[in-house]
Amino acid sequence: GGPPPPKTPSAHPGGASRRPPLPAVSSPFPSRCLALLAGVLLAGAALPGAQPPAGMRLIPAGVYVPLQRSVKEVAQVPVAAFLLAERPVTNAEFLAFVTANPKWRRSQVSRLFADESYLKQWVGDTEPGPRAPAGAPVVQVSWFAARAYARWAGRRLPTTAEWELAAAAGYTTAAAKNEPEYNRDLYAWLARPVPEILPDTAAARPDFHGVRGLQGLVWEWVDDFNTALVTGESRADGGLDRDLFCGAGAAGATDTANYAAFMRAALRSSLKANNTTSSLGFRCALDAPP
Repeated sequence: GGPPPPKTPSAHPGGASRRPPLPAVSSPFPSRCLALLAGVLLAGAALPGAQPPAGMRLIPAGVYVPLQRSVKEVAQVPVAAFLLAERPVTNAEFLAFVTANPKWRRSQVSRLFADESYLKQWVGDTEPGPRAPAGAPVVQVSWFAARAYARWAGRRLPTTAEWELAAAAGYTTAAAKNEPEYNRDLYAWLARPVPEILPDTAAARPDFHGVRGLQGLVWEWVDDFNTALVTGESRADGGLDRDLFCGAGAAGATDTANYAAFMRAALRSSLKANNTTSSLGFRCALDAPP
């Protein structure tokens, strides 16, 4: 009848099979290495929920729709998440910068980098004075000075796309255009003359992202301000997009009701990097952590 079938492990009285124990396998990693690896993995898992640095607010990724569009430009610009300063740079903060960097003081700065109105409202090189309260936004600063400050602080200026994406938020939603209260305050600010003494940045109402005074306090420099209207070599006729000037500008606009955006575009296109004005300041940005 052939050989008998192989024997199987006998059943345990409780129903579980009584199998031979598996051989012990030693781990190639010491226990302390495994503990360290687990700690690293847990720390990495916590990164997405980490809080932004003090004074910075996270602006989620989104899409910027340029105000002016021609056949040479894309209809939408994707913007990665980034960090934006809650408030514009203040007189006190800029004072620390010029104290540490004498070449950016009012009496020593090169006219190549700042015009004759640079920090005009300050009493002296390292004394802002009563017309420039410590907590008020610093103005009368050039793009060169703003960028130098940002680098000194380990940060950068926001791009136009980043700034405009952040500015699209209202008080309570990410879409300011749908908030009558926000728009009422914005256009009331545009209609008022610039006060001789600017208010404290802390007094500005925070928006949906927790950013204060992005609109309604001062105009602000952006890193690529000089790309507003010129699309190529400015010394060549072919480098100018004729659809972006004069009456044709409104015809190519993506949102003809966004008066504030037209104002910002007009200001940016009129500036040179060494210009300063009594209503123009800046705030810093950072790349968001991965």
